[in-house]
Amino acid sequence: MGILAWSLRHRWVVVLATIVTFLSTPVLFMIVGTDFVPKDDQSEFEVSIILKEGTTLKSAETQLAEVESRLKTVRGVTNVFTVIGPTDGRAPKGQGDVTQVNIYCRMTDLREREFGQRDAMADARVLMADYPDLRTSVQDVKLISSSAFKNAQLDLSIRGPDGAKLDEFAAQIMKKMKTNPKFTDVDTNAAGRNPELQVRIDRQRAADQRVNVQGVATALGLLVGGEPVTKYKEGADQYDVWLRAALPSRDRSTAIDALMVPDTKGELIELRTFAKLADEKGPATIERYNRQRQIGVQCNFAPGVALGDALPEVQAYVQELDMPPEYRYEFLGEAKLMADSNSNFLLAFMLAFVFMYMILAAQFESVIHPITILMAVPLTLPFALISLMLLRTPLDVYAMIGLFMLFGIVKKNGILQVDYTNVLIAKGLPRNEAILKANEARFRPILMTTVMLVAAMIPIATGSGPGAGARASMAKVILGGQLLSLLLSLLVTPVAYSIWDDMLARGKRIAAWLGRRRAAPVLLPEPEAEMDATAKETVRELPVFRDKEPDATPTGS
Repeated sequence: MGILAWSLRHRWVVVLATIVTFLSTPVLFMIVGTDFVPKDDQSEFEVSIILKEGTTLKSAETQLAEVESRLKTVRGVTNVFTVIGPTDGRAPKGQGDVTQVNIYCRMTDLREREFGQRDAMADARVLMADYPDLRTSVQDVKLISSSAFKNAQLDLSIRGPDGAKLDEFAAQIMKKMKTNPKFTDVDTNAAGRNPELQVRIDRQRAADQRVNVQGVATALGLLVGGEPVTKYKEGADQYDVWLRAALPSRDRSTAIDALMVPDTKGELIELRTFAKLADEKGPATIERYNRQRQIGVQCNFAPGVALGDALPEVQAYVQELDMPPEYRYEFLGEAKLMADSNSNFLLAFMLAFVFMYMILAAQFESVIHPITILMAVPLTLPFALISLMLLRTPLDVYAMIGLFMLFGIVKKNGILQVDYTNVLIAKGLPRNEAILKANEARFRPILMTTVMLVAAMIPIATGSGPGAGARASMAKVILGGQLLSLLLSLLVTPVAYSIWDDMLARGKRIAAWLGRRRAAPVLLPEPEAEMDATAKETVRELPVFRDKEPDATPTGS
């Protein structure tokens, strides 16, 4: 109580300390860093591999057999399961690309090993570096995925009209990222370029021969690629019937050059008369995002690197390219989800304050006491961030949920202090004496609640096992925020109460003074000075009537 009595005598010292503490919040945000979800030890990971274009299934099986045998030697790995072909369900059964491979690695239980999953993943990256011809990524196992290296921790999308320019921009960004030790498994989702035969139409000659370019494209697609034209049913089975040129008519450039395509009148004309063939390399697939061609750059992070720390550096790499205005970039995946969650957190933070104020105003029937109680709530932010900084944990979604729990606990302490102070003042105690006695009486339940909460959070914050990362970040926020902000929050609420009380008393005195000014009589000049002699004489002659004195004798029957 001595500290509280000193604080009531030096209130502006507490106010200054409160302001400085709150203003340190943005700096602490930058130091702590942000992430979307904590990286939990799931006792499993996967190795995503893209083989060289043109690899056959037999060749893929031979290469992967060696990779599997070496992955089994990684510490902690007990089982390995390989899937060849796309795993997103987009390709029809039996028609998948054998260059896409996923190797699932199962590890021993977390309680049976002294090293973490990240250590085993680092060993697997060192092992896969012995295969420079393979595009590899060692990453977490996730249920939902959408890109080539589908579970990458960072996904950058670059969009624009020219595919060659996009490849150039992606290559420059990847070159810079590979020199930064924070990034691992840097790659792009661009498919490898395959040899292809391109038909280059001379539009002037085509127009002279009355050939429609769209008709040429349709004819080539039908003759070379083939199209289903009808269905054939045999018993309970139904089959598609495809129309396609015979193999001798489409397996060589000379055969394609001699293909006959129709003109606008239906007459057949050789392709060579208005088009030339060229051997080029083109992408196997073209990806689009928001109706624009796009290329994605994906990567994972080194141990201890948070998503919020890596985003500014990648953004700086992109801005150094000085791309034309028709080219844009956007972070997808976890980065986009994290940005949305942070903006929603700020909105929820403001709405929480509004609702808490409304409920407290209805409870205390006052517009001032809720402000007194809520003054200590913002102080939990810097102290919670200091806790995360000391425990080397970034601010993620679960930590934000812990902040809201912390707000409720601190608000409850303020209600106990203000409510009992009002009770003592209503009994006639002076304000400062009521504040001291109320806080002395409420200090024990507040301290018991804090000790119980801190003791309960310690095993959660230091625990291990599946899902421990999510629980730990929430517990660390509550643990440090409640413990570090206890003293200052116990002083801020009484000091704020006394300051608001003085302001209310001063406001009442000002209002009373203004009321007296409005009610003061106006001094008029003496009436006799303005009367003439005739008026004075008339006044003297007027009789004076007085009310009859009431009879003091009581009446009775």
